[in-house]
Amino acid sequence: MVAPAGSYRTADFITAAVALRVDVIVASDGRLPFGDLGTSRSVGIDCTRPEWSAARIAGLDLKPDAVIGVDDAAVVIASHASTLLGHSSNPPAAVMATRDKARMRGLLAGGRVPQPAYLVAAVGEVPAAAAAIGFPVVVKPRGLSASVGVIRVDDEVGARAVETRIRSIVAAVTGDSGASLLVEAFVPGAEVAVEGMLVDGDFSVLALLDKPDPLDGPFFEETLFVTPSRHPSHVRMDVVRIVGDAVAALGLVSGPIHAEVRIGPAGVTIIEVAARSIGGLCGRALTFGLLRESLESLIIRSALGLPGSGAWSEAFAAGAMIVPIPRAGRLMAVEGVSEALDVPGIIGFEQTIPVGRRLVPLPEGDRYLGFLLSEAGSPDAVEDSLRS
Repeated sequence: MVAPAGSYRTADFITAAVALRVDVIVASDGRLPFGDLGTSRSVGIDCTRPEWSAARIAGLDLKPDAVIGVDDAAVVIASHASTLLGHSSNPPAAVMATRDKARMRGLLAGGRVPQPAYLVAAVGEVPAAAAAIGFPVVVKPRGLSASVGVIRVDDEVGARAVETRIRSIVAAVTGDSGASLLVEAFVPGAEVAVEGMLVDGDFSVLALLDKPDPLDGPFFEETLFVTPSRHPSHVRMDVVRIVGDAVAALGLVSGPIHAEVRIGPAGVTIIEVAARSIGGLCGRALTFGLLRESLESLIIRSALGLPGSGAWSEAFAAGAMIVPIPRAGRLMAVEGVSEALDVPGIIGFEQTIPVGRRLVPLPEGDRYLGFLLSEAGSPDAVEDSLRS
């Protein structure tokens, strides 16, 4: 299991592995707080050196039967390591395309997958690229995730200021202030997240999650996720078909898929595809089958080909609210938790930033205050409980 030290997801994957009685080796670039989850074998890696890290994993005396990357910073390493070990997995080139938004756009264009009009802009070229596409546009870094550095621009003056701001963000994260940026047309409309699984190239949908709060910018901080989707059946079918086409165009063949689409005036449009499952702790809202199996358990079983792999049913009516950071500062307290947990349908809250920590909101920040989870008899009831 490849798990960067800052990942939200590691504990849930370890919990699922323990429940499945699967032995785990954790490859990480730092210490991981496992709490009462027990001790697992570990190996040190460097997430900025994917091929070197993959070689360390493949060189272990105890050869793993599968390598799983738990989030964006891990999936390329996992793909390289799987290739070195001879496992059936996503080709590294396909996974790297999901980590480079410009490369992804090029492959989707080659597969004639509906997506926003786009241009790649070198230093100083964002205003001209935005004008060529037509305002409003969205400007984003090519390689960052979690909406970091993603900003909507409505005019040429704003484009110049946004380019400067995004380049500062990229330089702070990667050290490269001269990297090209992606400029793409803003697609109005509702956004839907797609959780899926690939087995030998066959794409299956695990859940469609509505995002009922408008995501119109200037920043794109996510809040509510609700499943199952309440869009009409023909729209849901279009979403599944187009995400399947996107996955094929990228060359992905194995493991979890998380995609974001917009349902705009021209129909369903692909925004992004990732070779991983949903981020943060939103996956805790998804359970499957009579035994209420977790998303992480499905991913592990699929990777190992354990009995029942592929026998998935749609998730129960559930949802999550990502608690946003309202402004920069220092976190002094989180209040109202017990009152929130008393709301019918609310099943849990997890604070993910410790009290006393400095807070940085989007578009510079990449963390959230916490995750509130809900389960109810219908998606409408789920949304009502989260809003309450």
